[in-house]
Amino acid sequence: MSQISRHIHINGIVQGVGFRPFVYNLALKHNLSGWVRNSASGVDIEVTGELAFLSIFQQELSTNAPPLAQIDTIDSHQIEPQPSEGFQIISSEDQDTAFIPISPDIAICGQCKAELFDHNDRRFRYPFINCTNCGPRFSIIKNIPYDRPQTTMATFAMCPDCQKEYDDPQDRRFHAQPVACPECGPQVWIELIPGKKYLEKDDAIRDSRRLLKEGKILAIKGLGGFHLACDATNPSAVRRLRQRKNRPAKPFALMAFDITSIRKYVEVTEEAEKLLTSPQAPIVLLNKKYTPGIADEVAPGQSTLGFMLPYTPLHLLLLEPEPGYPDAFVMTSGNLVEEPILHTNQSAREKLSGIADAFLLHDRPIFRRIDDSVFATVQTEPYHFRRARGFAPNPIRLNQTLPQVLAVGPQMKNTFCLTRDKYAFLSHHIGEMDNWETYQDYQKAVRQYEELFRIEPQAIGYDLHPDYTSTKYALERSTSENIPKYPVQHHHAHLAACMIENGCEPDAQVAGFIFDGTGYGTDGTIWGGEILIGNCYDFTRFAYLKPVPLPGGDVTFQKPSRMALSTLWAFDVPWADHHPPVQALTNLEREILKAQLNNKLNAPLTSSMGRLFDAISSLIGIRQTITYEAQAAIELEAIADPNELGYYPFQMDEDQIIIKPLLEAILADQNNGVSKSIIAAKFHNSIAHLTIKIARTIQEKLGISRFVLSGGVWQNRYLLERTLDLLHNNKLEALIHRQMPPNDGCVAFGQAVITSFRYMNDKE
Repeated sequence: MSQISRHIHINGIVQGVGFRPFVYNLALKHNLSGWVRNSASGVDIEVTGELAFLSIFQQELSTNAPPLAQIDTIDSHQIEPQPSEGFQIISSEDQDTAFIPISPDIAICGQCKAELFDHNDRRFRYPFINCTNCGPRFSIIKNIPYDRPQTTMATFAMCPDCQKEYDDPQDRRFHAQPVACPECGPQVWIELIPGKKYLEKDDAIRDSRRLLKEGKILAIKGLGGFHLACDATNPSAVRRLRQRKNRPAKPFALMAFDITSIRKYVEVTEEAEKLLTSPQAPIVLLNKKYTPGIADEVAPGQSTLGFMLPYTPLHLLLLEPEPGYPDAFVMTSGNLVEEPILHTNQSAREKLSGIADAFLLHDRPIFRRIDDSVFATVQTEPYHFRRARGFAPNPIRLNQTLPQVLAVGPQMKNTFCLTRDKYAFLSHHIGEMDNWETYQDYQKAVRQYEELFRIEPQAIGYDLHPDYTSTKYALERSTSENIPKYPVQHHHAHLAACMIENGCEPDAQVAGFIFDGTGYGTDGTIWGGEILIGNCYDFTRFAYLKPVPLPGGDVTFQKPSRMALSTLWAFDVPWADHHPPVQALTNLEREILKAQLNNKLNAPLTSSMGRLFDAISSLIGIRQTITYEAQAAIELEAIADPNELGYYPFQMDEDQIIIKPLLEAILADQNNGVSKSIIAAKFHNSIAHLTIKIARTIQEKLGISRFVLSGGVWQNRYLLERTLDLLHNNKLEALIHRQMPPNDGCVAFGQAVITSFRYMNDKE
């Protein structure tokens, strides 16, 4: 029978995931000849054979692809017959302007885990075991195509056995770029005195286990950076870690060897188990069982614990069960307060020596630091809190082709975003942009993404706030590189991010309930309790919480008691001596606060929903001062009675939401001895009912039936799930985030799409 030849180009995550050996073996299976290679834009195939077999081959490229592959497009066309014998994997080809998505770092697979604990395997207890189905990717890659010389493994020459596996298309380690073994790969060691090796290899791991069991604190170099670890069942160890790290109350992440261990301490739903055991292996927030074991100091004032499973062989070896050994460990980011996670041995020695009792180090360089991802589940579906390891730099796939744009993101929970074609590359979590180290890391990461994905920004989007570090960066780059710049209002970015993530057309009108802590408004005040009508081009402010003073600015962020009294003052509700926020402040503090409010001294106005949560938390005696962002609101949510269905009233004055009736009703309940848990629940229910009331009004007046829920307040699952239920019961469509967090981690994506569409309009 006659033969034909085809050229096939595949775009997506198809490098570093075993795609070429898959193609090779598929071609042999169907008796086809030709070649396959990596390129800077994906995978190219030239294949010759009978038409029927070629058709089956092309179909199976997508239906039977390796588990970590993500195919976006397959372009195929017939070419002149190519004489060839057999099928080959040939050398990679680079093109200066071509690009492909890059696979994120992936947790150890089942096969490698089995080999890790197999006494007969040559990689038995080797802490860097990996294959094409698992292991480091984004944290070690320097450039594309994804080949070993372009990674931090380039300096480790493979031994004959590893080279044989690497060269064998039938082996699952074929072209696994981090492939290594105890003879030729990276090694671990422990330092009790920084800079001085104490024990190496497996002896170092066993001694680390001894130290953890004895209640010591370890700095552990992992996949994307350092962890600080200790026994989570040892209260004194956790207390010491808090004291040394200067982290009084913010919850610590936990790690346990297996699901069985995790189930001892928290409720694990079917969806949560899928997340925990997924190749991405994020931290998952789970409801406490309140059984003895985990020290209260791990997550004070919380109703949840954040658990993850070991995602590297090193973590598995450290957590391997044995009689008398702890079954849960604190595994928190190895950094100083609000600084980026540390990722080099020397920086860890310098900065963590006052925290850690010992250092478990290795010599595989981390090219790109990356934190652990954090998830919850909402209505049985995954819900991002922090998008990082395992997910970044997976692009957000778009319905529209966009120009090359850089969006620099916000100040808090910063990410940035780059667009190209039908991809939006939303960065991994950068963090708070308030210190020099984070800003340095931010600038480096932006350039790395631009180089990796071959993007030269044609426009820059940024936040309206003039004092944001990211805004200043955008303005400097715009000027120095002569790039058009586009300011984007913070809450408009939230709205656009959620609508485009959910597949809306850019000019579709949606209503957005954008509830968060802080965002610079177009009127120069601080917004945060906004109901917006808009799309990716423009928006109007339909309604908002009536603004109240924020006396002292940042001081009030740290003292919810000040916010509570300011809120009462704004609505002419008298301060009573028995009110918890009154008791929390001294006479002098109250007098100064009154003077600020009466004279409008350093008291900018805010419509922030986040600040309202702070005020209510203080008002009912939950939290008067905070040591981390949203602590008051989180603890308010934690005590809310899930069985309470009551709610408090609001008033509307044209486009302003008046909360005076709510405040008076809460104080009445308080005076009548109603429990804090009931009041907290009724407050949450009130915000949900407020949302549905305004949503129905918008539908009746404007005919809009799609409602975006975005902003950090929607991390409150109690509030979110009740609001979703009400919207569903009223046959209104709710759009929530599923590919990125609702907090400021989504703002850069919103900035990017708004900037892209405005730029394209300007170019027409």
